[in-house]
Amino acid sequence: MSLASRFKLSFPSPNQLIISLLIAGLGWISGQALSRIDQDLRIMYTEYTLGAADLAHISADVIRYRNTIIRSLEAENQAVFERITESLPTQRARIQHAVDRYAAAGLRVSRSGRSEEKDIQAVRESLDQYFHVASNTTDLLAQEWKAGSPAEAAELRRKAEIHAADNGGPKVMQVSLALDRLLETVAEVAKDMRDAGTKTIRSTSYWIVGGSFFIALLNLFLSRTTRTPLPLPRSEAALDPGSNLPPDRSNTALRAE
Repeated sequence: MSLASRFKLSFPSPNQLIISLLIAGLGWISGQALSRIDQDLRIMYTEYTLGAADLAHISADVIRYRNTIIRSLEAENQAVFERITESLPTQRARIQHAVDRYAAAGLRVSRSGRSEEKDIQAVRESLDQYFHVASNTTDLLAQEWKAGSPAEAAELRRKAEIHAADNGGPKVMQVSLALDRLLETVAEVAKDMRDAGTKTIRSTSYWIVGGSFFIALLNLFLSRTTRTPLPLPRSEAALDPGSNLPPDRSNTALRAE
């Protein structure tokens, strides 16, 4: 027996085509919805979960940078001062790299109107202002060790301490407030994405359940319609031995003869 005779292929009926198209359409809608949910979950993890951790590290790095400046104010000699401050460029580069990495992601606007782009720009501006103040403090301390007299050195140290306290402290607070506002915006955007994903899952579930019931009922209706036998004509019904219709009079007369 050949393969062609074993698997007989026939052109589908219109009812089968309708049901197949409905099933394919329902599957396509479900696939698109699940693809959007999968993409949102990836974004929430890579850009928001990890991004929020990076922002928390930025806050800790800024505090560490601030503590390094304070330690440099307490240096006993130039060698100790240089050893303490040699890590400042690396710390600053790490902070700026973390901010740039988060800014490179897809920044969004929450439903309440809070913009990640504006908040990240505020963080950058506050960091630039603080780094400028910190650089002035270290410059004053570097001049202290080159002073011509102990009185001049003491005056430079006093100016550095006042500058670090009066200017550096408020700038650090400004950076902290900008980071807090950015984290709040990140939380709002992540919540909006979660709500959108929940809404998509709920609507997709309704589509799948409702579509499944509709296709099942349609399949039953179309199957019942195709199985209902059509009434035979009167002449064919008389010749049909299984028919319950009375035979024709002419046929009865012929049988009597």
